[in-house]
Amino acid sequence: MTTALELHNVVGGERVGTLASETLPLVDPSTGEEFGISPLTRWMDVDAVMGVAAAAFESWSQTTPRRRQQLLLRIADAMEERSEELVAAECRNTGKPRAVVRDDELPTAVDLIRFYAAAARVQETGAATEYQPSRTSFARREPIGVCAQVTSWTHPLLLAAAKFAPALAAGNTVVLKPAETTPLSSSLLAEIASEVLPPGVFNLICGDRDSGRAMVAHEVPGMFSITGTVRSGMEVAGSTAADLKRAHLQLGGKAPAVVFGDADLDRAVRSIAEAAFGNAGQSCTAASRVLVSAEVHDEVVERLCELAAAMRPGPPQDLDAAFGPLNSLGQLESVQAHLERLPEHARIAAGGARRGERGYFFEATVVTGVEQDDELVQNEVLGPLLTVQSFASEQEALELANGVRYGLVASVWTRDHSRAMRLSRKLQTGTVWINTHHPFTAEMPHSGFKHSASARDFGRYGLEEYSRIKHVMSYVEE
Repeated sequence: MTTALELHNVVGGERVGTLASETLPLVDPSTGEEFGISPLTRWMDVDAVMGVAAAAFESWSQTTPRRRQQLLLRIADAMEERSEELVAAECRNTGKPRAVVRDDELPTAVDLIRFYAAAARVQETGAATEYQPSRTSFARREPIGVCAQVTSWTHPLLLAAAKFAPALAAGNTVVLKPAETTPLSSSLLAEIASEVLPPGVFNLICGDRDSGRAMVAHEVPGMFSITGTVRSGMEVAGSTAADLKRAHLQLGGKAPAVVFGDADLDRAVRSIAEAAFGNAGQSCTAASRVLVSAEVHDEVVERLCELAAAMRPGPPQDLDAAFGPLNSLGQLESVQAHLERLPEHARIAAGGARRGERGYFFEATVVTGVEQDDELVQNEVLGPLLTVQSFASEQEALELANGVRYGLVASVWTRDHSRAMRLSRKLQTGTVWINTHHPFTAEMPHSGFKHSASARDFGRYGLEEYSRIKHVMSYVEE
């Protein structure tokens, strides 16, 4: 049997194979069928690419912010010129609806790159002054070195842009590893970047968890950045601590959408359903927990169930599909297992089943009657599934919202501005949306509290993560 597609690592601006020639299958989640292979990178390959990235850092770190801006803008332009290829790659590897990638995720990725191209030239600096007599002090912001980065399978192309763009803008070089199930669009992105950047500035390797472990264990990277699960983040934190590397962790979420009785229910329910079931619920920012005032609980559940029934999954070529398949057979089985373990007091009010026998499609699902300690409330699922709980007071809503180990995002739905402001202050999440859920902007930070994150992406905050501060003091002879 021959495979239609064979990916390669991109190292030093060239497509290269691995020394052991081991491979991983590429599977189309819309069909469950293999369509190609990607390299399985091992320690010797990691060691080689780190040397290439370290060598490139010597010159890249000395380039001016203006030059870095110019090259990042060229990458963004090239991505738009080859947008059809990038969209096709992302859809084939993830099963996402074509319109979602074309109209949302790809433009957002390009916008992020352009933002960081500009931000590289306006990094915040303090004034030099004499804090001691005859001694002038100032602070330098400098790049860290080689940045090892790992992205999630939830938004492969967008997350790749969010990783490499600030790192390169700050003067670092990059070794990026996409998730083993979704390397296709990142591989194409690396090839596009290699046509613009000096060799070794942006390198890409494919592989599994052990490939990532080799990256974090290697002595060269000064920073390891990962978007992944809490378990993966804890493992990375332990490994980086052993070598005192900087750890940049963007982890899971269990986002509450808090709906009060005075909310615009039409807007709230539709927006929450889109934020819960879009991308098949495979997003750490998905509205996976709906907390509803008791007075409108039944009405909200009824409306959510109606929308869930209408939001049908399908492959990228299905123009009427609301979302695509789950990432893999393993992810499908994980979602099914969560529902099979439901306690007796919980009820599946809508959905709850696999759709078809070909591909990894799952129905939009609404679960009611859950309690705060239930697994489905406490754990991230990454599937088209939301739970509904009722509350009797603002304080109870706050306790339910904060009563999980995650703290990434939350939304509040109310016409009462004072109430919205109170909750935005008291919710233990890195982002609070009011009467909306899910929009991001390149200019503002994306981060989380508790087990969700220990780092910031987006905005100048994301750029600062990829640099370090040096104090320079000079004796000035009077």
